This record gives sequence, structure tokens and C-alpha cells, in this order.
Amino acid sequence: MTNPIYIVGDIHGYMPKLQTALQRIHADGGPDAQIVFLGDYIDRGPDAPQILDFLIEAQTMARPWTMLKGNHDTFPRRFIETQSSYFLPSRDLSWLNPKAGGAEFLQSYGILTEGRPDADIALDAARLIPQAHLNFLDTLQLTFETEDLFCAHAGIKPGVPLDQQIEQDLIWIRHEFLDDTRDHGKLIVHGHTAVEHPDHAGNRINLDGGAGFGRPLYPAVFEGKEVCLLKETGREPLRALANA
Repeated sequence: MTNPIYIVGDIHGYMPKLQTALQRIHADGGPDAQIVFLGDYIDRGPDAPQILDFLIEAQTMARPWTMLKGNHDTFPRRFIETQSSYFLPSRDLSWLNPKAGGAEFLQSYGILTEGRPDADIALDAARLIPQAHLNFLDTLQLTFETEDLFCAHAGIKPGVPLDQQIEQDLIWIRHEFLDDTRDHGKLIVHGHTAVEHPDHAGNRINLDGGAGFGRPLYPAVFEGKEVCLLKETGREPLRALANA
């Protein structure tokens, strides 16, 4: 029998939601459950420092947890190095814009953002964000896979072998991947694109149910390709739309 793997989507700075997800995993799989986090630990919510401390401690304790890199997890280092918040793919959107959530991240470290030049904010960020937090975000791995599953924050570039995917696609891709219905060889498990509720598209599963936008964080348990969400009432099967 395949050992279950628990996968958690985008947390986006909400420690209570992470705690609830882990409580449900513990109740289902015990304290030593294998967990994969799909990235985007920060931005939008107020609890980034606590979340990063918690995950770093878990690494130190050698818990069987795998932390993947999300696109938001690359933003603090980029901001400090460039001293500019205008580095997102849409160049007219600042990381400090409410849509991106960078202001909430910086404010959680006591860094004032409103009405200040980016360069001044970046200097404060370099001084007040612990180096351990930046190092953790820098060194997150990009993928996790089993015989049946391939996990990445955003997804994959269709048509490219899984072992040849590049970071830009793994943490940023959207519609080219989301709109592709072909079999990718393994079931792709991702987050990144917030939806109203986690969904199963047959060839991929999106676990970003919008925790960064006020919705719950639903952990999932996989046994092979079979998947259930862990909700307050227990396991709830997540089936492909065509079979719903």
C-alpha cells in the first residue's frame, strides 16, 4: 500500500490557517506524516515571520517535510538587491501594490512602507529581515515527485520533459499550462493560481483555494493518484471534473 503524502497549497502569510491545516494532517496521518508545501509562504497575510521561523525549525528538526519555492518567495531578495518594487512580470505593478501583498510582508517586520521611496524601504528590509529568513527563501527546492505525482508551485511548461523544466515556468506559468489538457506523464500538483476551491482538472490538481484572499487553506492527502481534501469533517474526495 502506498504511504500517503500530504500536500499544502499557498499559505500567503496566514499562520492560523497553516496551524489548522497541520492539525488536520496530524489527525489523519499522525505526527510523522510526509508533507509537501507548494510555496508562497509570504505576502498578503500578517504572519510571515512566524511562518518562516516555524518552517526553519521544522527543517532543523529534520521533519519529513518538503518546502517548494513559489514566485512570491523570491520577492524579498529581489527587492533588497534592486531597491525597486517594480520587478513583477507586469512592470506597472509594484510588489507593494495590495494585489501583490509585499507591503503586508514588510509591515510584519515593522517596516513602514506608505509614502516612502523604494530605496529607503529596501534598506530597512535588509536591516530588519533576518538573514535566516532570506536564506530559507533562497534555498527552497523547485519540485517534488513520486511515481505518480509531480509537484511544482505554478505548474510545468507543456511538452517539455519533467526533468528539463526551468525555474521561470515552475514558479510563474499560468494559462499555457492551465489550458493544456494533455497527459503530462504524471499528475501535476500545483498552486499559484487562486481559485474559489481546490480543483481537479484530470491531468493536474490546483490546491490554491485562495487562502491569501480570505478563503480556507485545504490540505490534501494523496494515495497514489487518489486525492482527498482534509476538511473539518474529515476526508472529502476531490474528483476530476469530468467524473464529478
